Amino acid sequence: MRLRSRLGTKDFYKMVLAVAVPMIIQNGLTNFVSLLDNLMIGLVGTNAISGVAIANQLMFVFWLLMFGATAGVGIFTAQYHGKGDVKGVRDTFRFKIIANTFLAVVSGVVFYLLAPTLVSLFLEGDGTPEDAAEILDIGVNYMYVIISSLVPIGLSYAYAGTLRDTGNTRVPMIATMVAIFVNLIGNAVLIYGMFGLPALGAQGAAIATVISRYVELLVLIIYTGTHSASNPFIVGAFRSFRIPLKLCGQFIMKSLPLMANETMWSLGITILNQCYSYRSLIAVAAVTIETTLWNLLTVAFVATGEAVGIIVGQKLGSGDIETAKDHALKMRDLTVFFGIVCGIIMAVLSPFFPMLYKTSDEVRHLATILIFISGIVMPLMAFTHASYFIIRAGGNTLITLIFDSGYTWVIVVPLALALSRLTNVSVPVMMFSVQLAEIIKCIVGEVMVRSGIWAKNIVK
Repeated sequence: MRLRSRLGTKDFYKMVLAVAVPMIIQNGLTNFVSLLDNLMIGLVGTNAISGVAIANQLMFVFWLLMFGATAGVGIFTAQYHGKGDVKGVRDTFRFKIIANTFLAVVSGVVFYLLAPTLVSLFLEGDGTPEDAAEILDIGVNYMYVIISSLVPIGLSYAYAGTLRDTGNTRVPMIATMVAIFVNLIGNAVLIYGMFGLPALGAQGAAIATVISRYVELLVLIIYTGTHSASNPFIVGAFRSFRIPLKLCGQFIMKSLPLMANETMWSLGITILNQCYSYRSLIAVAAVTIETTLWNLLTVAFVATGEAVGIIVGQKLGSGDIETAKDHALKMRDLTVFFGIVCGIIMAVLSPFFPMLYKTSDEVRHLATILIFISGIVMPLMAFTHASYFIIRAGGNTLITLIFDSGYTWVIVVPLALALSRLTNVSVPVMMFSVQLAEIIKCIVGEVMVRSGIWAKNIVK
């Protein structure tokens, strides 16, 4: 009887999949192109893989900063939409535009000034000075080009985030598909040099990425502006950027903990990857291969987890607290199911996937072990991922900060630093030890979700 109560109806799963499937397709295509990017860059050489990977690890911090800024206000967007308050949705959209642009400019300045120093942090492991110098040069030049994409990325987050929070996940998917097509063509032309253009290698990949980000933003702007009937928040959105002071304060209070969380979490993961590279420079390439497959195979549970925040947030905004709690548990079960299936697939693919890369046998062997370990722990990650979005849906971003970044900096970072600096254990042992600690986070997440302290309407 209890099992049956945890299973949703056919209509329930239709509703969930209507929100999740476009995001699954969008994230899947994005990560598939990331795979192709890695393979294309991999043909240039192992050092090119490592240089671009380090630059993208730094960009990862920016991506999650944008995610935190947008998601914090997005809690209000989803609940305002559930309430039917168009003006409230419009105010959240304006705030996202202002905040994301500001953060993108600041991040660009920081990356420009500190790129050599930041990339050098990943080059302390065993390896030749010549390899380290080449990786540094590739990573820094890649960063200098990619900086020009930060503002369009921030604006795209504002548009796409608002569309998703109001239930429209299809259009952001289409915008991403168009950008992916542009990126693929740009990669082929600029990395290898086609149609009389010079072969630019990793720098060509960066230029192609920048162009694709501007195209993605253009698609979102054109669609939203020409479909004001279905997106009424855009009507008059740019006549004024005035936001009620009280409301602005509420947005900031909810956004700051999430921004802090995403920034601290991403910095924690960056330090974790730096700990792997501290053991050996080849770990950078091996972790890149593992991460590429991980991103490709986690799209189902990642998108379902994000759908939890949208659907549960709208239910909370409408005042239907009990339905929100019921949907949260059912959707978390679905997220874990996807995590189990994808984890099995990842473990099975572990011996074969690294063979796609033009790199050394040593890198392939290490990548195979890391991929297998990640497949084993994927269900744990799916559970905590869904729990995170459930807790966040009610707007208690301080608890979200403690749950996510608190765990990262109290457990993950000290454990990784201790293993890399105080022991001689291998990279696979380090990764398995760190990822298995996710069990602690699962227990905390279960207690928090079951307590119901997250289930609140913040737009009454």
